Amino acid sequence: MSTEGAMPQSTAQPQLSVRNGRAAVDFYKAAFGAVEVYRFGGSDDLEEVVAQLAVGDSLFWVEDESPPAGNFSPETVGGSTVRMLLIVDDPKSVLDRAVVAGASEVNPVGEEHGWQLGRIDDPFGHRWEIGRPISGWPPPDDHPRTG
Repeated sequence: MSTEGAMPQSTAQPQLSVRNGRAAVDFYKAAFGAVEVYRFGGSDDLEEVVAQLAVGDSLFWVEDESPPAGNFSPETVGGSTVRMLLIVDDPKSVLDRAVVAGASEVNPVGEEHGWQLGRIDDPFGHRWEIGRPISGWPPPDDHPRTG
């Protein structure tokens, strides 16, 4: 199998289950500047979509929920079990752009745990933290690691 011209694939890629996948793909493009890497469906002939998106060098998937396959959207289960962290140079401008695109602001951008960080809920039930470390990351070893 040739991988010439292929985008490098990260080891772990979150997959967001949503209702109305076509609208979700459009939202992530508008809110975060996501680029579509791969898409199956999401057309008039096949409404359900499975899409791989990239924001910078980070990849994630968006797909319409499929309860028979055990794949539920936050709207179906009444909340999400994961938060997405989007690391950007200017968290406030990205958070503002996401709100204009349809997200709800949960927390404005402020300083928290050595980060400039804000939070939104996207229109599909997923919570996003949008931020950047204020100084070197990880911080000096004032919290010993275990394991």
